[in-house]
Amino acid sequence: MTTNEYYLNDVWKKTLTKLKETHEINDNVFNLYFSVAKLRSLEDGIALVIVPHLIHLSILKDKTKLIEDCLHETVGQKTILCLRVEEEKEELQNYSNSLWDELAISRKIDPSYNFGNFVIGRSNAQAQVAASTVAENLGLIYNPLFIYGNSGLGKTHLLNAIGNRVRQLFPNKKIGFVSGLDFVEGVCKATTTKKLDDFKKSFHDLDLLLVDDIQFIAGKEKTHEVFFSVFNDLVNNYKQVCLTADRVPSDIHGLEDRIISRFNQGLNVNIEAPEYETSINILKMKISNNIETNLVDDEVLNYIATNFSTDVRSLEGAVNRLLFYSINFSDEDRITLKTAMEAFKGQVKETKNELTINVIRKCVCDYYGLTKQQIISATRTKNIATARHIAMYLCRKLIDAPYKDIGNEFGKRDHSTVISACDRVEKLLKSDSLYVKVINEIEGRIK
Repeated sequence: MTTNEYYLNDVWKKTLTKLKETHEINDNVFNLYFSVAKLRSLEDGIALVIVPHLIHLSILKDKTKLIEDCLHETVGQKTILCLRVEEEKEELQNYSNSLWDELAISRKIDPSYNFGNFVIGRSNAQAQVAASTVAENLGLIYNPLFIYGNSGLGKTHLLNAIGNRVRQLFPNKKIGFVSGLDFVEGVCKATTTKKLDDFKKSFHDLDLLLVDDIQFIAGKEKTHEVFFSVFNDLVNNYKQVCLTADRVPSDIHGLEDRIISRFNQGLNVNIEAPEYETSINILKMKISNNIETNLVDDEVLNYIATNFSTDVRSLEGAVNRLLFYSINFSDEDRITLKTAMEAFKGQVKETKNELTINVIRKCVCDYYGLTKQQIISATRTKNIATARHIAMYLCRKLIDAPYKDIGNEFGKRDHSTVISACDRVEKLLKSDSLYVKVINEIEGRIK
């Protein structure tokens, strides 16, 4: 064993000890999935950890923040976790030893992410259509394509899907896939080694550049200069650029105006948290990858969709937790609501006050097929106005929320507007039986 291997083993052993001491991981889960993982390298604040199978990868990903915190405590510096399956061992070794030997292509496009297994709903349909269109019309439309939204909603999935579709349609096209953090570190390394010109030239021959989490270049002047040069070189030569970020370009503080302007010259599309129907479809797809969906009661899908639909990763983590628990700790032949509630005991908490307003609003949006932006907007079309009035009324009825708080959560409306909406609903409840039925159905979903 080399000195470096001994060091890595020691660091990982101490990290695992700290993980266990947090008591946030079940002992059986720890022994089955965490103890078999190995720290392959630790360079430039990036910890490469390999695991035997995809199920291990999925379970460890669910605890990424916890692992990073324990690594930070062990080595004394902030560390980013990079998880890979054992089969990628040789490639990972090359990656860790020289992150920028192949400067333009630092990431491998994941073949498991494609348009076929991207579950489409109202929350992400625009982004999916835009991504598919760009992949089939490389460099000719929507350049750059900028996809933004919170973490875990499918932005990286779409980037990989674009790459895979381009490979399928145009096998000879050259593709580069980097993260914003990769790009920053690449500029730093190239500057230090006096190879900055070579770094920029490495992007010149690309036909497609995919950049994940571009917000990480914000506030870094030298990186801005280099990226601006690379971006202009590609776009001006009709080469496609696709980017993702956690927010719209103008909201990325520390990003130069000239770069924001370039990002806005193409097409900006966002991805929101999945609505109820999309969450159900995502759950069915994730479950079908492991067991027959008819072995899971519909009540279970509803329970998970209601409590874990903040993002796709949360839904995926919930499926992993459910399957793990049902396989190891349940004697039932199928997965019932009872099993699900036992599996998530302590993880599902009742929401109150402002959060409950959000839950009620989301349930009403799902019922009417609307987005959050539509229901809080100034739009007064009948369908949207009706949904808005019912949501306000239910916030008042079910949680007795103050009129002012309700108004703030529905587009900063005045309390008098909320009072008027509640009065209108109460009058209709006395005269319209169909209206009563709708209110009861929505209340049933909320409860």
